[in-house]
Amino acid sequence: MRILFVHPNYRSGGAEIAGSWPPAWVAYLTGSLRRVGFDDIHFIDAMTNDHSDEFLAEKIAALQPDVIGVTAITPSIYKAEEVLRIAQEHAPGALRVLGGVHATFMYKQVLSEAPWVDVIVRGEGEEIVTELMSAVRDGRWPAEKRKIKGLAFIDADEIVATPAASTVKDLDGIDPDWTILEWEKYIYIPLNTRVAIPNMARGCPFTCSFCSQWKFWRDYRVRDPKKVVDEIERLVNEQQVGFFILADEEPTINRKKFIQFCEELIARGLPDKVKWGINTRVTDIYRDRELLKFYREAGLVHVSLGTEAAAQMKLDQFNKETKVEENKEAIRLLREADILVEAQFIVGLDNETPETLNETYKMAWDWQPDLANWAMYTPWPFTPLFQELKDQVEVFDFSRYNFVTPIMKPAAMTRGELLDGVMNNYRRFYMKKALFHYPWRGTGFRRRYLLGCLKAFMKAGFARTFYDLGKVGYTGPQSKKNLDFHFDETRTIAEAQMEDWEASADKAARAAERRAAIRAQGKERAAERAADFKMPNGAQIKACGGGSEQMEDA
Repeated sequence: MRILFVHPNYRSGGAEIAGSWPPAWVAYLTGSLRRVGFDDIHFIDAMTNDHSDEFLAEKIAALQPDVIGVTAITPSIYKAEEVLRIAQEHAPGALRVLGGVHATFMYKQVLSEAPWVDVIVRGEGEEIVTELMSAVRDGRWPAEKRKIKGLAFIDADEIVATPAASTVKDLDGIDPDWTILEWEKYIYIPLNTRVAIPNMARGCPFTCSFCSQWKFWRDYRVRDPKKVVDEIERLVNEQQVGFFILADEEPTINRKKFIQFCEELIARGLPDKVKWGINTRVTDIYRDRELLKFYREAGLVHVSLGTEAAAQMKLDQFNKETKVEENKEAIRLLREADILVEAQFIVGLDNETPETLNETYKMAWDWQPDLANWAMYTPWPFTPLFQELKDQVEVFDFSRYNFVTPIMKPAAMTRGELLDGVMNNYRRFYMKKALFHYPWRGTGFRRRYLLGCLKAFMKAGFARTFYDLGKVGYTGPQSKKNLDFHFDETRTIAEAQMEDWEASADKAARAAERRAAIRAQGKERAAERAADFKMPNGAQIKACGGGSEQMEDA
């Protein structure tokens, strides 16, 4: 049975300006499939190779796969749907499969707007895809499709979702097939070396309101650090990888295993061969302040901190559980340990103004991170914050939900003014860094790394691919009133998806009402017991501090 995976060709001028990133999802799926006997597997990385739809049509027609699988995050969903539409035309006998975070939560939307998608894989793919491919190979598809957990599909004009599959419990049993990728094409520009994105854990115990990771992976699981280092060692020795980024939302959550991971890297001499970076929280840097130099010894050279917002009000809205003053101290600690630090700011909420944008610039310059990034608030349609703000959302063209396009329009600014304010922050920050910091400060490695980052920015800036500036027509402050963000206004939320949202909201409201009723009943019974009960000396029952009423629940 022939299987073809395709990574859709979607670009936004965001993360890809730093290099070409290997799509790890296909390695993990391919490894799991090969393990159970599937060996005729092909992969087309349409994004890295910038393949046209015409090219894909030719390749699909030539390969004639039995199954074609595509993944998508929210901004790439239409590109992924188009790949499967092309497959319908040029390989009509192939089963068309879509996976990824967007389709997992928005399957009713996807199946409504792209009915040519045969089946959606909801959640972690390794075990579900293996079961699905086995059913196709053994002739059990489509007769037994309702028996396979973790799927969604249209059956007799009805959108059906089978029960959710369990999360993958044995992460150490997953053996990715990294040979499926064209490694010479995945280059990290700042260091001009091959880059990989392995993962040490899945899930996140935190519930930031703007994030979907904790919803997608559900429970938090950590791999054996030695197994992770085995994988990295193979990537270094067999694929000549010189830099990796751990894909985890926050790999330092499990402090014990993160330390073991660093110890294993050092024991095998890998820091001399490969450097690496992570995303993490300010609170973890505080916790590990005495270990930061040890982390640097293990090869950690780049930390991206989710400082998120300069205004404490915004930090509270995002449920970040950090304080503004902690951000500055965390950045100082990292720089003292010779670890390059990148501060991430989220901008573009309803209360954004020219003054608050300028405040984030002043904060960034005061804190002195090595790098700073201003990301447009992007309301993932399956997050709690989206549900809170959905009445303010005017754009349902998901291809623009990419952290660089101002989806939300602040009350006091136009989208053009918002983009111009962000570009002004970038210009001021990096011009001063380029002139007065990068060429003159730090060790040889630090200087080389930062100049490499500057090269990546300049390359994207001259090509006007950074933040999609060329596409929207931004040429400087003088153009901010004439920008075209190319929103497809025909895109709307499908009726089936809207009904699903409303049902979920009603369910949540009823659950909240039940909790409130139970608390009220408990208080009433406590009051009745207090009224009937007397101390042996006849004294009245008093609450702590001598009051007659208990403190209200927070």
